[in-house]
Amino acid sequence: MEIIYEDNHLIAVNKNCREIVQGDKTGDTPLSELLRLYLKEKYAKPGNVFTGVIHRLDRPVTGVVIFAKTSKALRRMNEMFRNGEVKKTYWAIVKNRPAKEEGELIHWLVRNEKQNKSYAYDREKTNSKKAILHYRLIAHSENYNLLEIGLETGRHHQIRSQLAQIGCPIKGDLKYGAERSNPDGGISLHAYSATFIHPVSKEMIEITAQTPDDNLWKALTANIPVSL
Repeated sequence: MEIIYEDNHLIAVNKNCREIVQGDKTGDTPLSELLRLYLKEKYAKPGNVFTGVIHRLDRPVTGVVIFAKTSKALRRMNEMFRNGEVKKTYWAIVKNRPAKEEGELIHWLVRNEKQNKSYAYDREKTNSKKAILHYRLIAHSENYNLLEIGLETGRHHQIRSQLAQIGCPIKGDLKYGAERSNPDGGISLHAYSATFIHPVSKEMIEITAQTPDDNLWKALTANIPVSL
């Protein structure tokens, strides 16, 4: 685990594409349990240690994931996420450049539980949920483009399905139309930062996560001013 922030109430990890946030049918040990064991050992705590799951990232996605160390922080952070008070910024590598270098995407997503996939439509459909994101092109190479993305809604596979709908599937995302997989099995979508008012101290907090250690990410982000 790469821990990138910790205080008395919160702890954040830079998740890699092999880690899962919460237990699932694979039976793999989730980050929530790894953190519990880490905190128990680090602080020599007897009995149970609290690690509350505040939000999730899809397994193949990398970047910032925040957990609560207290029930008070979990309750307040959950409320902040529901109210849109946590600003999350994502970076995505796509092969095809969007028609506009900056814009807003509005779609209606229909989730297929059996396929674990969401389909994006330009018009409202039965059982659909409205999805809104903003994007801008922030870097490019000869073959790839780096988009910065902000979400107004938090839908299942929202970024993946919306970008695919405009002909810009994320690199490595076979489920949504990428030509080939990435060597590490992940996709080139990274939760770069999370900004919010701390639920207890009320200070402004910005947590950033270094992009994956590969040559394409390094090349695309080399000239971007970052706060790391």
